[in-house]
Parts: sequence; structure tokens; C-alpha cells
Amino acid sequence: MRYPEGGGLTAERRAFREGIRLQAGERFAAGEKTAVIAKDLRVSVRSVERWRRAWREGGMAALRSAGPANAPTVTDAQFALLEEELGKGPTAHGFEDERWTLARVQAVIRRRLRVSLSVATVWRLLKRHGWSWQAPARRALERDEHAVELWKKEVWPRVKASRRHSGPGSSSRTKPASR
Repeated sequence: MRYPEGGGLTAERRAFREGIRLQAGERFAAGEKTAVIAKDLRVSVRSVERWRRAWREGGMAALRSAGPANAPTVTDAQFALLEEELGKGPTAHGFEDERWTLARVQAVIRRRLRVSLSVATVWRLLKRHGWSWQAPARRALERDEHAVELWKKEVWPRVKASRRHSGPGSSSRTKPASR
């Protein structure tokens, strides 16, 4: 899977790719040609050329995996602190009601963790740690079922109805119907 949970490659997939690069490095040392290595390892010639250049400059160590492409911007310890802060509720952080929005979580992260994240990154961070958007477990007690049914029968059909044209029309100046 290319983008599991947090994005990037899995550790197994990174190790697999590193193994291919190391095989290529052994073959560089043996003096094999780039095209032959690319065909045997089923990779592009450009990749093998890039690996050969890295191998020349840094040896086999240059072909080793550098780890995940993007390290998490918020550590597990910081996220634990964030969860503690979110548990206090939005009003404890100066918001007027008890709704957490991504923008509000973003503001808490900026204030408490001193890390600036985009709203999309906040969503991915929360999702990666098992958080999700919430829907009410039950309907509000104040809900007036009679008023809802009345609205569905009387108002919704008028709102939903398509616009009717008063008569035939055309945007063409040459057609008689447009005059």
C-alpha cells in the first residue's frame, strides 16, 4: 500500500526498496552496465544512474534508506498534551461554544505546541491518531417532528421545484422567438 494511515511508505516497503538499491550497489562494484542492472532489477535506467552517482560519492552507505520521507510534525508526547488540552473542551480555550472545528484545533496546536500546521494537516494528524468527526448520537429533545413534517410537505417541494420559463425563448437575434 503506497499511502497507509499516515502517508508515505511502510517500513517493509522501504526495506524492500533499500534491498534493491544495495543489490545495485554490489553490481556497481562488479562493474556491470547500468542498462543490464535496470533490466534485471526491473527499475528505470534513470534510477540506476542516480543510484550509481550516489554510490560513487558515498559508497554503499549512500544507498541505505534515510527513513520516512516526512517525519511527523507533532511527536507522540506533543499529541498526548494536545489530547489533554482537547479534553478540557473548547470553552476552556476561549471559544464561545462546545464545538471543536479543525480551525480551533489548529489554533490550540499553534498556541500550546508552538507548531504551525495547515487545516488539512490537522485533519490528517487527528485521523492518524484515531480521531474522527462526530455526529450527534441522538436527535435533539427540542426537535419538533410536526414542524419538520410540515416543512417537508409544504416548503421543500417549492424550494426543490425547477424554474419554469414563461415561454419559448432564444438567445439568437435571428430567430423570431427572440423578438
